[in-house]
Amino acid sequence: MTIRLIWTVSVRTRCFLRRYMPTSILLDAIRTRRGLKWGIPAMLLAVTYLLIANVCVQLIEDGGPGWLHLAVLWAIWSMLKMLWIGPASAVLLVRARVRESVTARG
Repeated sequence: MTIRLIWTVSVRTRCFLRRYMPTSILLDAIRTRRGLKWGIPAMLLAVTYLLIANVCVQLIEDGGPGWLHLAVLWAIWSMLKMLWIGPASAVLLVRARVRESVTARG
């Protein structure tokens, strides 16, 4: 019973985050064939998330509220997602172009 509840909550949380979080929406758009070319420029958003994390850490060190730790975790997680999509989209783009050229020849 407990494992089933945990599983259900985690699946629903993942579905909610995938549908409504801006970085997840962006990543879904980049993973399409038309969006693959935007993977490398999207890596620049990682700098923004790193700056957000840095500001939150500074606020925490200056005596800010403890909930800013969650904002730091969110910003670092989003930064890692943006850093990951660049190389991944480049590989997917090369694979798609090779597949398209093989199809055009055949």
